[in-house]
Amino acid sequence: MKVGVLQFAPGLADVQANYSRIRELTSGIKLDLLVLPELCTTGYLFTSTKEVMPLAEEFPGGPSTDFFSELAKNINGHVVAGVAEKSADTLYNSAVLFNPSGYVATYRKIHLFDKEKEIFTTGDLGFPVFDIGEAKIGMMVCFDWIYPESARSLAVAGADIVCHSANLVLPYCPRAAVTRSIENRVFYLLSDRVGTERRVNAELTFIGQSEIIDPKGNVLTALGAEEALITAKIDPTQARDKFVTPRNDILSDRKPEFYR
Repeated sequence: MKVGVLQFAPGLADVQANYSRIRELTSGIKLDLLVLPELCTTGYLFTSTKEVMPLAEEFPGGPSTDFFSELAKNINGHVVAGVAEKSADTLYNSAVLFNPSGYVATYRKIHLFDKEKEIFTTGDLGFPVFDIGEAKIGMMVCFDWIYPESARSLAVAGADIVCHSANLVLPYCPRAAVTRSIENRVFYLLSDRVGTERRVNAELTFIGQSEIIDPKGNVLTALGAEEALITAKIDPTQARDKFVTPRNDILSDRKPEFYR
C-alpha cells in the first residue's frame, strides 16, 4: 500500500479555504490511504458549541461529504479526515472514512481535551475497525493517544493501521506514537496540523511532527512544522505478525484477568 498523511494549517471557520488548501497539497497524488488532521475543515479554537454548530455537518450529507468523496476519487483510495459532526442537536469531534464511492464510516472522539469538554459530546461509537480491502484500519482523534487503551482496542479488534487525526499542542505525542506502534505491532499514521490560532484571551500553537511509523516503531517518514504531504509504501501484513519472540505473541500473551 501507498499511504500518506497531510500536515497543514487550517483556517478558523474558513471551510472553503481549507478545502482549497487540501486540494492544493494533494494535487496529482495517488494513494491507497490518506489521513488528514483533526477538524481539518473548520479549525479548532472555538469558544462554544453554538459557535461550531453552523460549521458542523451530518455525515453523510452536506458539502464535506461531497468534498471528501471527490478527494477519495482523486487519490483513488481511502480518506480519513477529522471533522465537526452534528447529529440532531449533538456535536461530536469526529473522524470520517471515505472511499471513491463515497462515505463509509464515522468514529467519534472519546477522550476530549481540555475545553473541548465544554463544546463537544463524548463519542458513543467505541473503537470500530474497518476493512478497506488491503488492510483493516481504526481511527483515533488527537487526545485519544494518551490512553493506551485506545490503540490497544483497535489492535485487539484486528486493525493493521491506526489512523490518527490530531491538533497537537502537547509535545509528547509523536514519541508516544512510536510506543503505541511497538506495543500493538501496528502501522501508525499520525496527521497533525501546524499554525497558531488566536482568540480573545486564548492562543494555541500546534506542533506538527506528523509521521508514519511501522509495527516495530521505526519512523518511516516525518515532518517538522511545515505544511506538506508525506507518503510511504507499507506492507500491512507485517502488522499481523504479533510475535516479539518465537514464544511471545504480543496480543495473545495478554492476561486481562490481572489488569485493573
